Amino acid sequence: MIYENMDQLNRSLRGILKITGSDVTVLDEEKFRGSLVDALIYSAVFSPCGETKKAAQWLIRSGGTSLGIVSSSIQSLYEAMGRKEVSGFTVPAINIRGLTYDVVQAVMRAAMKNHVGPVIFEIARSEIVYTFQSPAEYTSAATAAAIKVGYRGPLFMQGDHFQVSAKKFAKDPATEIQAVKNLIREAIEGGFYNIDIDTSTLVDLTKTTVKEQQRTNCTLAADLTAMIRDLEPAGVTISVGGEIGEVGGKNSTVEELRSFMDGYIEELGKGGKDLKGISKISVQTGTAHGGVPLPDGSVADVKLDFGTLEKLSEIARTEYGLAGAVQHGASTLPDEVFDKFPAIKTAEIHLATGFQNIIYDSKNFPARFRDKIYHHLKTEFISEKKGNDTEEQFIYKTRKKGFGSFKRELWHLPSDTLQSLGKELEDKLSFLFHKLNVINTEDTTKRFVKPVIVPLKAPEGLGG
Repeated sequence: MIYENMDQLNRSLRGILKITGSDVTVLDEEKFRGSLVDALIYSAVFSPCGETKKAAQWLIRSGGTSLGIVSSSIQSLYEAMGRKEVSGFTVPAINIRGLTYDVVQAVMRAAMKNHVGPVIFEIARSEIVYTFQSPAEYTSAATAAAIKVGYRGPLFMQGDHFQVSAKKFAKDPATEIQAVKNLIREAIEGGFYNIDIDTSTLVDLTKTTVKEQQRTNCTLAADLTAMIRDLEPAGVTISVGGEIGEVGGKNSTVEELRSFMDGYIEELGKGGKDLKGISKISVQTGTAHGGVPLPDGSVADVKLDFGTLEKLSEIARTEYGLAGAVQHGASTLPDEVFDKFPAIKTAEIHLATGFQNIIYDSKNFPARFRDKIYHHLKTEFISEKKGNDTEEQFIYKTRKKGFGSFKRELWHLPSDTLQSLGKELEDKLSFLFHKLNVINTEDTTKRFVKPVIVPLKAPEGLGG
């Protein structure tokens, strides 16, 4: 059910949720976890009434908080990793481009079954646009999923690649930086207490020295970090990530890491400020977002430089107290390599396209519907087709955009289809959790991460 107005929404709450000021009390958890949370999240995403959408999002997030599901920062766990008090696992950060409510349930089921502590749900600046998911909606969907499966504990929501476009920056720097700042503000308000700044797009390899190449990256990363510190809620230290090499570009080096960190720390401390810096550093070691599709649509093998990744992680920890290096573009790597990441103490790994591929390529995904999406892509996005691309390569590169264009239809797939897709994802996630060695890390996460409840102002018109 989708509530079309506030009257419908308010009537549905009776005997289940009680609203007192800006607090929500769950009176009947079984009914809340049953049909009500389904109706609330579908209304939070699809209600034609903007007021009802916002109210549904607030009810999910506040209701989740009352059950112990709290949007949290992973900062304290990463600080422990930086002090070498904790090691041996790599934190998975998962980008969910579509079917967010159902996919997060699959993640949560796999995590709960394997007693996994740290799992990050993230979305990039570009993904927010083409998947039609605002930060507040994304957090609401993740929280609703947690409620549905009976999860309790911290919920790590992350802004991934909050990236400065080099092209837009060259044309109008102030406007482009302000756009990123506006997104950061929206994300924090939406419950994202982990944010990855990506100003690595502005690294200028034409400069003579590495220090000069990284200068703009350092300066803007420090500026955006300072803004985040000004905006973070009381009691919360947002985990901020930096980046030294654009994914898909040349591999990062030790000199680049040191040049960035030294320049960043210097910029962050200007004016006598004592601000906490980044907790991790993203580097390039040979991957590309989504992998590199071959003419038949399959993905090319990647030669990932594990030696460089290990060295950069160790320097990040030993010299700068960071959790370590972050590996992007990893979900399409061969299954057998994933256990190497915890072995070399990679702090975090970003996973996206592999889960998208499971959904699209599944025998459980309706073939006729898939054909409809692909036809739309070939009609609406044909201008993105590179001259030498085969049709299979074009589809592989652009089908991520089908999640936004067909969002309503995807969310309304038959329940047995959604359950089958969810089971496939859950099985894959359980496999990856074992490979990344995050099984049985629940107690470790609880030891270091103490969730802080951030009050959310109740929308008007609720509880009538």
